[in-house]
Amino acid sequence: GGPRPRPGQEVSVKVLGALEDGGLVERDPRLTFVPGHGDVVQALELGVPTMQPGEVSFFLAACRYAYGRPGREPDVPPEAPLLFEVTLLEVRDGPDPQPLPPAARLRLGSQRRERGNFHFARGDFAAALRSYRLALHALDGPAIVPPGPEEEEELQEQRVKCLNNCAAAELKLEGAEEALAACEAALRISPDNGRALLRRGQLLAEQGRDAEAALVLRRALQLDPASKVIHAELSRLAKRQSPPSS
Repeated sequence: GGPRPRPGQEVSVKVLGALEDGGLVERDPRLTFVPGHGDVVQALELGVPTMQPGEVSFFLAACRYAYGRPGREPDVPPEAPLLFEVTLLEVRDGPDPQPLPPAARLRLGSQRRERGNFHFARGDFAAALRSYRLALHALDGPAIVPPGPEEEEELQEQRVKCLNNCAAAELKLEGAEEALAACEAALRISPDNGRALLRRGQLLAEQGRDAEAALVLRRALQLDPASKVIHAELSRLAKRQSPPSS
């Protein structure tokens, strides 16, 4: 009884998950999450919002809604469908963002970035992008106390990783402008980040901004002189700019 979860609300569920042979691979007496935040498999993301408090449901999930083609070491084989038994225990308004100590922000950001990597590896780039953005939100959230120098450095490193991952996901979703913006945000934090420099140079070249692209790629080459990819990109630009011989 009671209304189904609305967007942004937090839910608590009891979950059992089993393979086709009956092997139990999920057991959580009280799993709490916000649907849409990408913190659980899609079977739960999509299924739980259809339920009412107190309801018990069974979801037979094809692999793409569970752990995808790779599976999950060591207990979920590749491309394995799963049967979930889910009891919706509670629905409540989502928690307001709370100030967190730097260590908790780092931990939450890392968890969400890893969740994004999981989605990216299985080809769900929209879910990956959502997780990377949530990771950035956690890293940028309010803090109980200001981070110390080492913590601030680690927060910045994590932000750059998330922004580079956002750019990769945006490219998979054909969002070139959004990918370029993510690269530029990463470079504002870390001007010598080789990954962001290379991708920014490639994106500028795709837009026909060859002079800007060449400057960025030469900077990337200074940082990594042995990179065959950067040499190839610069060679391609040079050929494009050279007039054809008569």
